[in-house]
Amino acid sequence: MRRTTVSLAVLAAALGTPAFAQSAPQAQAEAAPEGGIAEIVVTAQKRAENVQDVPIAITAFTSNALQERAVTSVAALSNLAPNVTLDAGTPFSGSTAVLSAYIRGIGANDFAFNIDPGVGIYLDGVYLARSVGANQDLPDVERIEVLKGPQGTLFGRNTIGGAISIVTHDPGKEFRFVGDVTVGRFSLVQTRGTVDLPIADGLGASVSFSTKNRSGYLQRIAYPGASNYASTNIQNYKAAGYNNAGLGTEGGDGNWNLRGKLKYDKGPFTATLSADYTNVDQSQIANTLIKTTPAVFAGTYNCAIIASSTDCGGGPPAFAYIGGIGGLNSIFDNPTVYGVNVDADPKNNRLPYDDRFLTGDIDKSYANGNNYSKLKSYGGSLTLQYDLSDSITLKSITGYRELHWNVGTDLDGSPLNFLHTSFTTDQWQFSQELQLLGNAMDKKLNYVLGAYFFKEAGNLHDYVTFAEGLLQVDGPNNLSTKNYAFFGQVDYKFNDMFGITLGGRYTHEDKEFEGFQSDANGLTYKILNFLAGIGAGPPACANIDPISDDCRIAAGFPNQGQPLRYYVAGVQKKKFNNFAPKVGLQFHPNDDVMVYASWSKGYKTGGWTTRLSNPLPYAPGFGEEKATTYELGVKSTLLDRRLQINAAVFQTDYKGIQLNFQQGVSPTIQNAGDAKIKGFEVEVTAAPVDGFTLTGSVGYLDAKYTSVLGPAQVAANPFQAGVFPGGELPKTPKWKFNISPRYEAKFENGSKLIFVADFTHSTSLWNDTERAYLLQRAATDILNGSITYKEPGEHWDLTVGGTNLTDTRYLVTGQAQIAGGQFYGTYSRPREWYARLGVKF
Repeated sequence: MRRTTVSLAVLAAALGTPAFAQSAPQAQAEAAPEGGIAEIVVTAQKRAENVQDVPIAITAFTSNALQERAVTSVAALSNLAPNVTLDAGTPFSGSTAVLSAYIRGIGANDFAFNIDPGVGIYLDGVYLARSVGANQDLPDVERIEVLKGPQGTLFGRNTIGGAISIVTHDPGKEFRFVGDVTVGRFSLVQTRGTVDLPIADGLGASVSFSTKNRSGYLQRIAYPGASNYASTNIQNYKAAGYNNAGLGTEGGDGNWNLRGKLKYDKGPFTATLSADYTNVDQSQIANTLIKTTPAVFAGTYNCAIIASSTDCGGGPPAFAYIGGIGGLNSIFDNPTVYGVNVDADPKNNRLPYDDRFLTGDIDKSYANGNNYSKLKSYGGSLTLQYDLSDSITLKSITGYRELHWNVGTDLDGSPLNFLHTSFTTDQWQFSQELQLLGNAMDKKLNYVLGAYFFKEAGNLHDYVTFAEGLLQVDGPNNLSTKNYAFFGQVDYKFNDMFGITLGGRYTHEDKEFEGFQSDANGLTYKILNFLAGIGAGPPACANIDPISDDCRIAAGFPNQGQPLRYYVAGVQKKKFNNFAPKVGLQFHPNDDVMVYASWSKGYKTGGWTTRLSNPLPYAPGFGEEKATTYELGVKSTLLDRRLQINAAVFQTDYKGIQLNFQQGVSPTIQNAGDAKIKGFEVEVTAAPVDGFTLTGSVGYLDAKYTSVLGPAQVAANPFQAGVFPGGELPKTPKWKFNISPRYEAKFENGSKLIFVADFTHSTSLWNDTERAYLLQRAATDILNGSITYKEPGEHWDLTVGGTNLTDTRYLVTGQAQIAGGQFYGTYSRPREWYARLGVKF
């Protein structure tokens, strides 16, 4: 048997070099107390199992592994998991609390209420419906499970790419306090603590807290000579708020978290009541102006200030800056802009918008507008579990959550009001899940049956100022969702060698949406008014003071009595029905090796496009995404638990991809086409000698479009590669390689020194749908490392370490706002050091 085991290990290792694939516990760089690799228990199939026995590609992280690698948020896992891209922030979101999550080429890169994520985030079994707030801080985490491939059967909708399950610490049976204080670069001060409080027999509580404050790494600086030019106060333009305008830094942190748990566990009944609260009050994510473009609004504005209406970059006539629209939001007009640089008064002169605002330093900006992100997120859950018998358990998970978000950003990198965005979001959600878990036939048969109900509602309000108020987007939107699902999965072992998995989930979903997107400054009417004056436009718009109904109709605005509202009136409704099946086979040649094959489906719900900058007579919507994945994998624990090799090879047929396309100044969602994704991933953990472990992984993805909507989706400008069959999907590097050695040196007095390093290489990727060259993320090499001293009693420890030691800087996110006049983006954090003092008693 040992010869067979070693032979399989050699075979798996051979297949693991550029041709075969993945799935395993990268967190297992911890040795078991008696030597070898420690076991990790996961609940990926709704029951507690050794991760090595689960026929799913999983990367699992324990709390110790997270702490040793300075992982303090979900996005920080990105470098440690193959074929996974997790970024803190999305284009123009302005907040690191927003998560852009992609697994195996499938995900979502937006924060709007109408756009659902493609990777499901779960906190103690409760689904987090919004990407806002999904980049959770991790102060008291027991483990994190990253499940790859569609998880529609057991987890449900919007897990088409995979799922990330966060499991927090449960109260212990004895009093315990664990905490730490961390200081570091950019005035970092972070505190964390968890206390376990036994109350009575079978009843205990725990309270966890964390705080984090850090200044930003991007410095706002004054533009030389800006005081010699006139400017408009930002409070002349609609916004979600006016905070921290002026100089300072971007990319800072300011947040605190609090979580409490009460758990009763005695006899056949277990109840866990959990509540948490997060408060974020920080600057916007760092934003760098990369390039300006004269088309469309920049050219129009630059022409206007010199009293010219020709060669204006293909945008609206420069005369659009002249005059108001008769009492409707006239405060937002800028009648002083036209011709100000050619009159006899230099005091009202204006700066043009062009490349003069490129600072030449990715960590400096001439921005001076809004600079804040405020988020309050809180919720609670009640998990009840009752053992009906030794083999049957009934479980209930009830969850309620809210989030309230307000963010304001200056994205133009200049002292002008040229691209300012701000948003408010208010959301609540309720979920109820029932599970019946059991086994039969001497545990040959394991099953889970369940029902799920989910409801959410809320609003997103967009405010966007373009080109000194030439266009003022005012976009309140309301949305609600209700869905229910029934699911089940059966795992049956024919014998010790062969097993089968059959599962499925039926989901019904009702969505409602009402959009109020409008043009607060009447740009369309100004243009028509000008054209009518020269005989080139509809006569009905020759006078727009007030706007007549005939002019509204000629301009294409759909709502009577609402001449500025782009969106059609009324509540829009959609229904979705989906069945997500799964079939799997397992083969166990011996106790140490499992080979599995699976076929599964998943879907991501559809919705409506909300960001309109031109009126439409209908509400533009988009349908659901669907994915079908075929996977073959192996999981092995070899050489007396000294070697673990997990691998999987897969192919996904990806249909109806929802992609964000820039139409004019508006990013709009469309079902852009189909793709085929092929790849593999391998994760290896080796503990050749006591005290030393080596964890490594490699992921490969070939993710390309097979069809697109049509030639219109191919970019017609030199800045973008465009979208076409054969083009790569966004946020998807072809290769990712990670190696993480860990060495623990023990001394005679019982003290320890622990050395940990992480090196990750990723090939280049496209940051946006239309694959802008200026936003492409180059290949990266990221190195982190730390040294920890633990005193003999392990009551305290001291860690010093660094992140991004190679000082690799790359674009995390960005936007090609060509019509608005700029390319901008967020660069990764620079090299940072930290020192952490931990205590435990």
